[in-house]
Amino acid sequence: MKTDTPQPDAGPLLEFMFRLGQAYLACGEQTALVELFLRRIATVNHMRKTRVVAFPTAIFITLHDGNEERVTLAEAPMQTLRLDQIADVYTLGEAAIHGKVTPQQGLEQLSEILKKKARFGATGFVVGHTILTIGLAAILEPTLTNLVAGSVLGLVVGVLKVTNRDRPILSAPLSVVAAALVSMMVFLALKNGLISSPQYVLIPPLITFLPGAMLTFGMVELAFGDMVSGSSRLITGFVQLVLLAFGLAAGAALVGYSPESMLNATDNAPHVPWAPWAGVVIFGIGAYFHFSAPRDSFWWMLLVLLVTFGAQQIGSAIFNYKVSGFFGMLVATPLGYLIQQKFNGPPAMVTFLPSFWLLVPGSLGLLSVTQMLSNRAAGLEGLVSAVFAIVSIALGTLVGASLYKWLTERLGAWQLQIGRASAYLRRTKK
Repeated sequence: MKTDTPQPDAGPLLEFMFRLGQAYLACGEQTALVELFLRRIATVNHMRKTRVVAFPTAIFITLHDGNEERVTLAEAPMQTLRLDQIADVYTLGEAAIHGKVTPQQGLEQLSEILKKKARFGATGFVVGHTILTIGLAAILEPTLTNLVAGSVLGLVVGVLKVTNRDRPILSAPLSVVAAALVSMMVFLALKNGLISSPQYVLIPPLITFLPGAMLTFGMVELAFGDMVSGSSRLITGFVQLVLLAFGLAAGAALVGYSPESMLNATDNAPHVPWAPWAGVVIFGIGAYFHFSAPRDSFWWMLLVLLVTFGAQQIGSAIFNYKVSGFFGMLVATPLGYLIQQKFNGPPAMVTFLPSFWLLVPGSLGLLSVTQMLSNRAAGLEGLVSAVFAIVSIALGTLVGASLYKWLTERLGAWQLQIGRASAYLRRTKK
């Protein structure tokens, strides 16, 4: 006599699914993948009539437990997660997809993850921000003046961020305040002859406010046909750029400078071939501390950063800087998945998220929006270039993921053929 599989209680499962979906969105994951992960979790818990619709700001989930249909709507979280929390969320999600944790256990673990304190505390947070700012300054223009300015400004912005860390509702005005403060300090230094290229000093301390990853994932979602999520991410990212540009313009105006002064740059840096590479290493160290990366992830992060930067430099030398991001993400994406799945490293999101910040796609848009305040034609031209750069990075992400999938499928088929041949040889020897 055939017995039906008993249906589990849908209440804990439904709560676990929407809370885990919120956590995935806080990691910056694509909405299509969030839907896929949650449906797989429902399936492994014997809930096959499941519908999931995810947006960057909300999640809709419908479960049918055999007797009735349960529906929930959950808003997206305001907070963004650190790298160590991102690693834990993906580890928990992977365990849930394979049925290794029950919904109730998942809820308990997820609650612990979200309450988890930063590994290096407030001091590591501020020091890490200072270090990564110095690294970016070394990549852009490695002069002693820029490095000193980057350390001071990175420290100031790091202190501002740590005071706001438990107040996510103030994140939007914080970016304006930080940009205005950085702009005021930079142009006061320019007025007193301490610096000569404000463009190379303004961007590094504000890099963690730039929505490069958001704009790139917005483009990726549009490429997959997810118009609502893709458009909302792009609009949100553009609004963040406008707020930052407004802060920069306001800070410059307060000390008597016009917006076009932000784009005045003179190339005074000596040619030091190893300086940008040293900057990448310094940036990786700073990102490790500032974003509280998980244990045993530093060398993987640094490997992805160096390979990404090398591919970007090659692409820039062969073609131009506008498409160099394509080559960077073309190698960063499959390398991140390879480290996760073949070498038991940290989740791919942990290793290639810093690469988005290194490629600095948002800085191009920030300078373009700022330039529109004084020169609309030049600003629009720069904005088109920024969009082209972001599209190239998004395309590199898509192609890189497809390349990794193709390689793993071919490698799996090759390993299968080798296994069959070995088994045949063993049988013939007998």
